[in-house]
Amino acid sequence: MALAVSAAIGAFAAPCATAQTTAIDSVIVTASRTPQLASEVISDTLTISAQDIANAGVGSLTELLQRQRGLEVTRNGGPGTNASVLLRGAASNQSIVLVDGVRIGSVSGGAANWSAIPLSAIDHIEIVYGPLSTLYGADAIGGVIQLFTKKGKGAPAVTAFVGAGSDATYEADAAVSGGTDRVSYSLSVGKELSEGFSATRAPSSSFNPDDDAYNRKNAAGQVSMQLAPGHEIGGVFLYSDTTADYDSGAFDAYSTQVQSNVAAYSRNQITPAWTMFLQAAQSRDKSGSFYAPGPFGGSQIDSKQTTFTWQNDIRIGGDNLQLLAEHRKEEADGTTTELNRERTTKSYAATYSLKRGAHLVNIGVRDDDSSQYGSRTTGSLGYGYRVSNALRVEASYGTSYRAPTFNELYYAGYGNENNRPEKGRNAEIGAHYNDGTTELGAVYYHNKLTDLLVNTTPCPFPSDEKNDYTYGCAYNVNKGLLEGLTLNARRQFGAFSVAADMDFQDPRDETTGKRLQRRAKRHANVIVEYVNGPLTGGVEWHLSSARFDDAANRNTLPGYATVNLYATYKFARDWSALIRWNNVTDKAYELARYYQTGGSTAFAGVRYGFK
Repeated sequence: MALAVSAAIGAFAAPCATAQTTAIDSVIVTASRTPQLASEVISDTLTISAQDIANAGVGSLTELLQRQRGLEVTRNGGPGTNASVLLRGAASNQSIVLVDGVRIGSVSGGAANWSAIPLSAIDHIEIVYGPLSTLYGADAIGGVIQLFTKKGKGAPAVTAFVGAGSDATYEADAAVSGGTDRVSYSLSVGKELSEGFSATRAPSSSFNPDDDAYNRKNAAGQVSMQLAPGHEIGGVFLYSDTTADYDSGAFDAYSTQVQSNVAAYSRNQITPAWTMFLQAAQSRDKSGSFYAPGPFGGSQIDSKQTTFTWQNDIRIGGDNLQLLAEHRKEEADGTTTELNRERTTKSYAATYSLKRGAHLVNIGVRDDDSSQYGSRTTGSLGYGYRVSNALRVEASYGTSYRAPTFNELYYAGYGNENNRPEKGRNAEIGAHYNDGTTELGAVYYHNKLTDLLVNTTPCPFPSDEKNDYTYGCAYNVNKGLLEGLTLNARRQFGAFSVAADMDFQDPRDETTGKRLQRRAKRHANVIVEYVNGPLTGGVEWHLSSARFDDAANRNTLPGYATVNLYATYKFARDWSALIRWNNVTDKAYELARYYQTGGSTAFAGVRYGFK
């Protein structure tokens, strides 16, 4: 199949192969934990640039990710409400989210709190598809999404943005950055608020017709210093504080979400061939939900992850040997006292990347030793072949796992300490073509999952004084399969560029034979963009087939298609204007049953200093 895909791409691309002899190459960090040319990365990757984010206008990070290949989003209302990002059909707690190399997420539920991450603080995004437990440990079954905040360089620069739009939405942010040969720095702050719209609709039992507003403030920064040639120290931080309304009947319910990350690092070139990286990092996810009056009408959970990393990259000719040691401590503290636990994981990993002419080989192994679930070893093997400067084919195999969350272990009447990690075995093949004018890709993946943790009734564990399992429990019983084909294409036609992607997937529970909850069998995106001097304009189509809202596949969420328009105009040096019109046709659709999505909305703003 790899040769067939290669031949099809080569035939499509042949007419423009002479446009540029060498493909445009970018640098990817997340796929190997070290900077690597995209043409030398065996994994399937995607980068969302700073310009892509600027064109997105106001909105949530999940709205931007929803328009990317291989990704689906579910959300319980508008921006600020609970959201999940599904990577290649994997659940939100089966993928890892990093911010500047710092892992974020709730240890009770296992997933990142997407609604707490400010889009205005993000410079660019890297997405790596497929299992990466060999590099990052637990939970990297579907892949890894890494968010990079803004970094300073060059002469001191100031940027600012103000905007307003539908639903009384307002946004403002400002940043200062710069650098010299020895020091670089950046600091950004932002504020967003909106009256929003009602998160639910009738006949939901939680329905309340009032608008559900949100208010977010954030700050992010980086600083680094060259102590000597090849020796750098630095630090990064991100802080976001969000308050968002949601529907819970007659009471004006609201949630609070505080996401904070901080890290200090040292990067040292010990010899011309040996680079050592040390990092101490901590992320905190504080989530509160207040759904009734009185002292018992709410709950709070504070998740903390502390990680120490020692990474060594050793160049051996044109090859790279990476040796890694890591220590991670997860802690929970909240009003649900049975969840107030901790666990530690000690990890050791080795990866070898080999280049021999047109051949690329990557092999890795990692062992994670947890104080709670014991030792888990994962491995990966990848092979790539450069057919030409523009065309590459690859195949890979990797194992992965997801650690049971604190809810699945300790929550009274649901969790059990005997639950084990979920396991994944993924095989994939693909081909990628990029000559600087035309970009094409095709990837087929087959990810077999075992020991899936699902709500099981009747529960095989006996009830006791701590746990009443009358209504079931979390238990390793099911098998699953994440299988699919992802296609993408991009072509430049003078001032116009056309980009399209489509996913054909079949994410299913093989024990029950049902499709996994809220996954579409097909979803696609098409973007047409026009650039003429200071003017950039574009139209986006996002399409999704029907999904099921429940594990039993009884309640259908109909398919939908939305159209968005955007334009930016640089009207003076360092000044530009942005206008965006989302859901032009005012399409009514649901990402979760009885939860509303935004109708036709517009947003406009002015930016100073964007490069």
